[in-house]
Amino acid sequence: MSLDKGKMPKKIDVSQYRYAIVASRFNKKYVDALVKDAVKTFNEHGVDSKNIKLVRVPGAGEVPHVCNMLAETCQYDAVIALGVVIAGDTPHHLIIAHSTANALQQIAVSTTVPMINGIVVTENEEQAKARTVGKIARGAEFAECAMEMAWHAAVLLDEITESQESGEGEK
Repeated sequence: MSLDKGKMPKKIDVSQYRYAIVASRFNKKYVDALVKDAVKTFNEHGVDSKNIKLVRVPGAGEVPHVCNMLAETCQYDAVIALGVVIAGDTPHHLIIAHSTANALQQIAVSTTVPMINGIVVTENEEQAKARTVGKIARGAEFAECAMEMAWHAAVLLDEITESQESGEGEK
């Protein structure tokens, strides 16, 4: 896993956008840490708490369904999917990892609402701890990604609208 994540451009204003976080209750202490860091990062970038909606669901497998429902409302500029899946004795963690990643990508493409895949899949609890409450905590990174993608989506949707209004998109 790379630790070279880069930095969000400082020149963009992301405070006016609305964000949703869909968080699993399974592995609660780790997911709660991701939620806390994400909300803190939003607030540090000027996002008012009233522009952040948090929805809790039973497990990571249920996250994409609620992400899709939120995207369909057209009220959110980006949605973060949060969960922590730790490998056990069966390959269930791989099934959840692949199915949720695919579902989130499909939702993003079909709705044009950015879906940030913050479902952390690990081989053991030590890795889960490092990626949620430890030195590689990813909650802030997921929020930064949501903010930047909300900005990109808004800019690109404006370009599409302008192109359609001017007739440039017609063949």
